[in-house]
Amino acid sequence: MRKLGIFILSFVLIISVAHAQTKVDSTAKKTAKADSTVVPSGPKHTLDKIAAIVGNAPILQSDIELSYAQFLVQGNQPDPGVKCRILQSLLTQKLLAQQAAIDSIEVKEDEVDNNVDRRMREMTQRAGGQEKLEAFLGKSVIQYKDEIRPDLKEQMVAQKMQQHITEKLNVTPQDVKTYYDKIPKDSLPSFNKEVEVGEIVFQPKLNKEEKELYREKAEELRQRIKKGEDFGTLARLYSQDPGSAPDGGDLGFADRTTFVKEFTANAFRLKAGEISPVFETDFGFHFLQVIERRGEQVHVRHILIAPVITQASLERAKVKADSIYNLMVTNKKIDFSSAAAYYSDNKDTKYNGGMMLNAENVQNRTTFIPTDKLDPKVALTVDTMKIGSISKPDVFTGADGKKTYKILYLKSATNAHKANLEQDFPKLKDMAYEDKTNRAVTQWFEKRRKETFIKIDQQYQSCDILKKWITPPTTTAQAK
Repeated sequence: MRKLGIFILSFVLIISVAHAQTKVDSTAKKTAKADSTVVPSGPKHTLDKIAAIVGNAPILQSDIELSYAQFLVQGNQPDPGVKCRILQSLLTQKLLAQQAAIDSIEVKEDEVDNNVDRRMREMTQRAGGQEKLEAFLGKSVIQYKDEIRPDLKEQMVAQKMQQHITEKLNVTPQDVKTYYDKIPKDSLPSFNKEVEVGEIVFQPKLNKEEKELYREKAEELRQRIKKGEDFGTLARLYSQDPGSAPDGGDLGFADRTTFVKEFTANAFRLKAGEISPVFETDFGFHFLQVIERRGEQVHVRHILIAPVITQASLERAKVKADSIYNLMVTNKKIDFSSAAAYYSDNKDTKYNGGMMLNAENVQNRTTFIPTDKLDPKVALTVDTMKIGSISKPDVFTGADGKKTYKILYLKSATNAHKANLEQDFPKLKDMAYEDKTNRAVTQWFEKRRKETFIKIDQQYQSCDILKKWITPPTTTAQAK
């Protein structure tokens, strides 16, 4: 079971996508009394009070209600118990942020700006557009961004402080063995069947004549804007970027590493107000307008026209896939890894010898993938293959609905089994590291809680997960 450390911070980072920093009267801040006053909470007004105090920092009831409202907006079922977890997360955040100030741990302002912009884009997309979001919030997006910025900054500082606590931790092979030996044999984790699968992907590509229709459509929209039509309106109506179209094509502030190279070249070449020519990326045809430049960051909006794959282009991909398959299998003139590097259109796998990575463990770049986590058709195909074999080219439909031809390679397969050191050392190492990290963070919190003045409103004192937070602080902390 996860302990206090990692879970509570990750929970607050999830639920507080739309968490607003509610303003309280300055006198109430200084006295830290729980006097009731009416303050805004999202689109409505609710009776506010102080739900908890950490050191000299109050946590308002409206803070909790806002996070709970966002929890519901994300499609979760009503659960009043979640408010206990929200408060636990906010207590954690305050404690970490206060220690970060002591240790001079900070985050850069441009990092905060990027986070705010990203959160607002996510909220706008989820709400179905800026107008709907503003109607829900009861205020403009600009006002709301100003309100959430202090709280998001505090979250980022808290996260950085937690990373600081654990940055020097590591696990040795002996640590892994010790961790494994402590697990009761009847409690050892079970692992599903896992495979290592390679792929060579052949994406259907339009020829010059087929592409020209989409370039012309983008150019037509560009000319309409240059003649005076509103960029944002046309982006909402015609742009095929689902992430930015509802927000008038607005992508917020970003640095040179955010976009693909063609987009970056245009975004950082123009001055504020200028509109780029139509240009092509892997996503389709774009043109953009620079709204503002701020040092090495640029605020842009764009319109994307995405080409639709034709049956003719799909047939061309099949012909190419069959040709490469014959080179590998019939003529044996090229091995799978080399073929992937030369011919695959998937940039995520071609430079890895064609091998897929486990999407749930990308950080460790593991190629061992549980079969239940594979695309169903990929799983069905490799289930009929022998280790070391290559499949005939076949058409696959991705999560985005796009069709490609693929050649698959089964490198290895491991049947379902109970964990053991020989087969599962990398996984057990991850588990041992997580256990060590959780224990270190938990110990840190235990110590800080005893040294810090913490007061929790009677309403939340029955929450089981807050029992440890209610423990009276040391005499020294009380004296403060």
